[in-house]
Amino acid sequence: MNVTEIMSSIKEFFAEHVSPVHKITSINNRGKYWEAGVEVIEEKEYMRKYGRDQIIGEYVVRLNDNNEVTSFERKGLRQRTSVELQKDEE
Repeated sequence: MNVTEIMSSIKEFFAEHVSPVHKITSINNRGKYWEAGVEVIEEKEYMRKYGRDQIIGEYVVRLNDNNEVTSFERKGLRQRTSVELQKDEE
């Protein structure tokens, strides 16, 4: 399985079941499964109607060796224009 196939599977799954993918931020092989970080624009029409910034949902997605999404979980929400500061590792 290659990264291009994984990205395609994630995009297809989210387009059908959640919302189209805005950005795939990471893909990692965890041994028994693949894990990816995905950002999705949440409630786009509602936010546009009220003139507010878009809300980004941050998800963790797991895929099996057959390239099938086996689980996904929204880990958080943030405004599209918000800046997240990363802490330096010591």
